[in-house]
Amino acid sequence: MIRKAQKEDCSRILELIHELALYERAPEEVTVSLEEMEDAGFGANPVWEAFVAEIDGVIQGIALYYTRYSTWKGRRLYLEDLIVTQEMRGRGIGKLLFDKVIEEMQNKGYSGMVWQVLEWNEPAINFYKKYRATFDSEWVNVSINN
Repeated sequence: MIRKAQKEDCSRILELIHELALYERAPEEVTVSLEEMEDAGFGANPVWEAFVAEIDGVIQGIALYYTRYSTWKGRRLYLEDLIVTQEMRGRGIGKLLFDKVIEEMQNKGYSGMVWQVLEWNEPAINFYKKYRATFDSEWVNVSINN
């Protein structure tokens, strides 16, 4: 079952984020607290939304996204994370979540959707190629931490 995330899902969402960080070989990079996640998604000024995939009442996948603005393209949906638990990969859950996010982007009338994928993550790259996604090799990720 695919549904919109609710505040009480945040602890499980955070568990999946930690699992992804292990997979991406950067577990120490996850520093967000449960309280921050709840406030950022369900507080006075929410900045993210998500769909969750539930199997037998347990969240086994998430697609967390938000709106970004491109001065060239206008409103676009940014897919921050698409996560399916390791034991549930290969069962079509990622496709269901990804399709739901595409549907959300279309329903909102956005010009498109963007996201990132690690260059060594061949399973994810092959998944996105099935959607005829465009891969950009020119841009470099840049960030500042506070």
